[in-house]
Amino acid sequence: MPLHVVLVHPEIHWNTGNAGRTCLATGATLHLVEPLGFSLDDRAVKRAGLDYWEHVPLRTWRSWTHFEDALPALGTPWFFSTQGTRAFWDAPLATSDDTVLVFGRETGGLPPALHDRYASQFVTLPMAPGPIRSLNLSTTVGIAVYEVLRQQRARRAP
Repeated sequence: MPLHVVLVHPEIHWNTGNAGRTCLATGATLHLVEPLGFSLDDRAVKRAGLDYWEHVPLRTWRSWTHFEDALPALGTPWFFSTQGTRAFWDAPLATSDDTVLVFGRETGGLPPALHDRYASQFVTLPMAPGPIRSLNLSTTVGIAVYEVLRQQRARRAP
């Protein structure tokens, strides 16, 4: 089952490079929705992805509208947000369809319009109470991708 990781308006090149490494390591495709807060030619993006960046399965999209038009053909979307009400491990991320994991920008998350339109598809990573507001974007991508792989594996188990 193909797996897609979507970063909507990412701002920090290191996070994108790290997410790209995770995608390459797991066979997922990385989708970047513009505008980006950096240039893909930036050495820092390539450095974060080490010498793997050129091998990352990467697609860029001019806008969310362009990406959303293609979304039905990619699979079932799951949107990650600190405002989600369902824990990601309680959601069937690895359905029989292909899985699309969508993440917002580091400083503001996903736009309110997406929260309204896809409310039932929003999930969150639970955190202990305290001063932390969110996890790092690339950390969240890694956790989510490996949860999908775990669910896929559990579905295949006899």
